[in-house]
Amino acid sequence: MMSLSFLKDRAFLREMLTIALPISFQQLINASLNMIDVIMVGQLGEASIAALGLSNQVFFVFILLLFGLTSGMAIFTAQFWGKGEVNPIRKVLGMSILITSIIALIFTLAATLAPRMVLGFYTEDAQVIEIGASYLGIVGFSYIPVAIATSYIATMRSIHLIKLTVIATISALIFKTILGYMLIFGVGGLPALGVRGAAIGTASGWTLELILLLVLVYTQKTPLAANPLTFFTFDLSFFGRVLKTTLPALANEMFWSFGITTYNAIYARIGTDSIAAINVNATIEELGFVVFMGLGNACAVMVGNRIGAGKKEEAFETVRRVVILSTISAWIVGLIVLSLRDAVVSLYDLSPSGEHNVRMLMLMMACVLWIRMFNFSTFIGALRAGGDTRFALIMEICSIWLIGVPAAYVGAFVLELPVYYVYLMVALEEIAKAFVSGWRVYSRRWIHDLVNV
Repeated sequence: MMSLSFLKDRAFLREMLTIALPISFQQLINASLNMIDVIMVGQLGEASIAALGLSNQVFFVFILLLFGLTSGMAIFTAQFWGKGEVNPIRKVLGMSILITSIIALIFTLAATLAPRMVLGFYTEDAQVIEIGASYLGIVGFSYIPVAIATSYIATMRSIHLIKLTVIATISALIFKTILGYMLIFGVGGLPALGVRGAAIGTASGWTLELILLLVLVYTQKTPLAANPLTFFTFDLSFFGRVLKTTLPALANEMFWSFGITTYNAIYARIGTDSIAAINVNATIEELGFVVFMGLGNACAVMVGNRIGAGKKEEAFETVRRVVILSTISAWIVGLIVLSLRDAVVSLYDLSPSGEHNVRMLMLMMACVLWIRMFNFSTFIGALRAGGDTRFALIMEICSIWLIGVPAAYVGAFVLELPVYYVYLMVALEEIAKAFVSGWRVYSRRWIHDLVNV
C-alpha cells in the first residue's frame, strides 16, 4: 500500500534524516573528490589515467569485501544498541578489526610486494603497469588503517555516532586532495611526483582518517572509548554466531564485485567508445546514488535498533516507508538525469557515436533507476539489516549469474546490440530481484532477532 500519511510522523522523519543526511553528505564529498582526483591525474596523460583506474580496481574489490564484512557485523551492533547493551558491541568491534586487518594484510602484501603481477591481471600495457605499480606500492601501506577505520565507521553508524564519522572522513578526504594536488604538480616547494604524489596523498589521507576517528572516539567519551584490549575478549561460541550471519554478507559482496567486473569486460568488448560511455554514465550514477546511500543506511540502522528492542512490526513499517520514499526520490532523480544529458555530454571529448551512447545510457538509467532503488532499499534496509543474509546471498548470486551475465552475453555477442540496449538487458536481473525481494519483505520472514537469543 502506497499511503503517504507517515510523512506527518515528525519523530520518524527526524530520526531518519539525522542518520541519512550525514551519510549522503559524506558520499557526495567522496564522489566529488574522486572526480577531482581523476581530473588532476588526467593532466599527466592517458597512461596515468589508466594506471590510476586499474590500481583503484584493487581498492574497489578490497573496500567491497570490507563493506560486506563490517555491514554484516553492524547487524549485531545495531540490535545490541536497540537492546541497550554496550559490552557486546565492543566485542563485535574487536572481531571486526581482527578479520578486516587479516584481509587488509593480504591486500597489502600483494600491492607492495607484487604490484606488477596484480596489474597484469587487468592489462598487458607495460607503461600502464609500471606507473600503476609505483602507485600501488605506496597506497598498499594504508590498507590496514583503512580496514580498522572501516570497522569503527560501521559500528559508530549503527550506534548513532554518525557526525563523528563524517568529521573524520571529510577532513581526511580534503587533506588527501590538497596534499595530492601539491605532490602531483610540485606546488609550494614540494617535488612534482606525478602519480606517486597522488599515491602519497591518498595513503596519508586514509591514515589521518583512522587517527582522527580514534581521537574523536576517546575525547568525546563515546561508548567505544574503552581499553582496546577488552575488545578482543570474546568467546568462540559468540564469535561463531556472529560469523554465521556475517560470512554470507561478505560472500555476497565478493560475488557482486565479480559480476560487475564481468559486465564491464563485456561492455569493453563491444568497443572502446562503448566502455568510455559506460564510464561517463558511471560517474553520473555515483552522484545520483548519493541520496539513496543515505536512505538505505538509515533504514538499516533503524531496522536493527527496532529488532533489538523487540519491535518487529515497527521494523517492517520502517522498511515500507523508506521503500516508498526511495522510489519517489528515484523518479525525481531520473527526471533530473534526463534534463542534464546535453550538459554531461559537453563535458567530455567524445566521438559522435560515444555522445549518442552516453545520451541513450542516461535515458536507460533514468528509466530503471526506481527499480534499482527499490532493490537497494529492501536489500540493505531490510534483508541485510534483519539478519537475512543467507537468503540475500542466494538471491544475489542467482540474479547476477543466471539472469544478468547471460543476458549481457546474449545482447552483446549473439544479438550484437548497441551498448545501451545491453545495459537495459542487464536490468532484467533487477526486475527479477524486485519481485523476489518484495515478496520476501512482505512475508516478514527476513526479521531475525539475533541478540535476544
